[in-house]
Amino acid sequence: MSASVDDERPAPTFIPARKGRPRSAADRIGDSILQLLSNLPDTNEGASLAPEVRSRAIAEAAARKAALIAGTLALPPGPLGWLTVLPELFAIWKIQAQMVADIAGAYGRHWQLTREQMLFCLFRHTAAQAFRDIAVRVGERWLVNAASTSTIRAISRKIGVRLGERGAVHGIARWLPLVGAMGVGAYAWYDTRHVARTAINLFAIESAAGRAFDFDEGSLYD
Repeated sequence: MSASVDDERPAPTFIPARKGRPRSAADRIGDSILQLLSNLPDTNEGASLAPEVRSRAIAEAAARKAALIAGTLALPPGPLGWLTVLPELFAIWKIQAQMVADIAGAYGRHWQLTREQMLFCLFRHTAAQAFRDIAVRVGERWLVNAASTSTIRAISRKIGVRLGERGAVHGIARWLPLVGAMGVGAYAWYDTRHVARTAINLFAIESAAGRAFDFDEGSLYD
C-alpha cells in the first residue's frame, strides 16, 4: 500500500525546555514557543484555485479573532492584568499557527509544513536576526532549513528576549483597561497580518517551485 501525502509530512518533535537554572520572562516565553512547535496544527483547507485570495480571507478572519481575544484578555486592570500577558501571547500564537497551517493548505503545501517554517512565519517580523542561521534569501525566495533541537531552542529564547521587552508595554496597558485593551487588540490585529504576509510569501513561492519541479519531473517521461 502506498503512503498517503499526509504520511510524508514531517512528524512534530517535542522539544523539551532547558532546565537547571531560574527561568526568566524570556525563558518562559521561549518555553511556550517550544510547546507550540511541538504540536503543529492540522487544517481542513484544501489547495485553492485562487490561493492568494483565499489566504487573505483566512488572514482577515484570524486577525479579527486575535484582536478580540487579545483585547478581552487585556481588560483585567492592574496587577491582575499582568498575569494575562503570557496567556494572551500564547492564545494569539495558537490562532496565528492555525492561520499559517490554513494558508499552507490553501497553497497545497500543508503536507510540507515544518516547525522551522512555522517558527519563521510566526516570528520573523519580530526578531529577524534570530533566523540568520536557518533562513537564507535567494532572490525573492526564502529558504528555511531544518535545524537541530538546540538551534530551535536558542532561536526561541532570542525571540523570548525580544517579546519580553514588548511584554512590558503590554503589561503597562493593563493599568489603562479600556484604552489599553483597544491598543492591545489593535496590535494583535496588526501582528497577525504581518504573520499572514510572511506565510503567503513563503508558501506562494514554495508552491510555484513545487509546480515547476512537478513539471520538470514529468517532462522526463515525455
